Amino acid sequence: MKFDKYNIHEGIKTSLSKLDFKKPTDIQYKSIPAILKGEDVLAIAQTGTGKTAAFAIPVLHLLQIRKISGRPDGVKCLVMAPTHELALQIADVFTTLGKHTRVTTFCIHGGVDQQPQIDTLNDGVDVLVATPGRMFDLVSQGALRLTRVEILVLDEADHMLDMGFIKDIRDLMRLLPKKRQTLFFSATINETIKELAYSLVVNPIRIQISPKDPVAKNIEHGVAFVEMDDKRFFLEDFIRQNPGKKMLIFVRTKVRAERVKAAMERVGIVTETIHSDKEQAERELTMKNFRADELKILITTDVSARGIDIPDVHFVINYDLPDSAEQYVHRVGRTGRGTSKGQAIAFCSSEEKPMLEEIEASLGKPIHRIVMTGQEYHEILLEAKTPKDDWRALLAEEEDGKGKKKPKKK
Repeated sequence: MKFDKYNIHEGIKTSLSKLDFKKPTDIQYKSIPAILKGEDVLAIAQTGTGKTAAFAIPVLHLLQIRKISGRPDGVKCLVMAPTHELALQIADVFTTLGKHTRVTTFCIHGGVDQQPQIDTLNDGVDVLVATPGRMFDLVSQGALRLTRVEILVLDEADHMLDMGFIKDIRDLMRLLPKKRQTLFFSATINETIKELAYSLVVNPIRIQISPKDPVAKNIEHGVAFVEMDDKRFFLEDFIRQNPGKKMLIFVRTKVRAERVKAAMERVGIVTETIHSDKEQAERELTMKNFRADELKILITTDVSARGIDIPDVHFVINYDLPDSAEQYVHRVGRTGRGTSKGQAIAFCSSEEKPMLEEIEASLGKPIHRIVMTGQEYHEILLEAKTPKDDWRALLAEEEDGKGKKKPKKK
């Protein structure tokens, strides 16, 4: 069924049409009717399947038809997200889809001045997207009241647990009305997540989109065996072989992120980094530039990149392999969003091979090998290590091209 046949507010349909969203994805098709009926939902779906719109569309409709004129009387929907970037992204989806409704959306997160956020909250908002730290800060100061919340959304719940927010989530329940609709969205499910979910929801509709291959079918992903000290040279070669392409590069730590950036700068390649040591304003500017194609190469850690939905990321590069198959799936899912095709490449060093084996065991099949001969490997290193203004190398290239030595000028 197409979106224009759904029983949702015409303003939302207008926004969907402008975005050229015609038919729902699987998770949207299964979630939207249940949420519109007021059911609690426990939804498990891989990254890149359209989870945010799956709850934003029906929530906007419900709030629009309940909205009354006059003085705003408190937050009606609270959306919790683990990171600043994801919170801002969710808020942007609500704002974009709700442009032709009367529903207002606002995002609060740490790293920025509180007072403007407090001023906006005092003016009244319908949908509040929040990270746990800033939300509890404002609640403790009396600047945020959650007693009118009708809908609670926990997005990327598995990542919130990974980041140690389980106590925050349980503490949050004491601030909310017992009678509410709860929507629990996660990319993965385990016993801890299941226990938490069922402690929050009441007779939920359980939705699980779990294809045999957890990596989306429109993503080609492969692994190349590259030694740790050689990775920067292979990254340089790959970037030069794909000029103008948008790339998201994953590294293990924020220190590694800065080192890789410095290595690329030494060879004239412009990159930026995003990680938890960056000021929030700087992170937001970097993401804005990446979205607008003003920045093509972004180096990131897992913490900062979870849930990032950037259109037209051509390549994801696992410069360092992640610790788990779940994280691998999340990383490669940053490309090939929706119906777009994407490619992901992993560099695997000798010491990372046990991690590769664990990832493949969890995926249930081997990752495609990008095969290089010893000579090809050596040539990439030689090309990368040769200074581009080395006159000896340039002369040698000229001699090879002409088959004879060029005579010296007198």
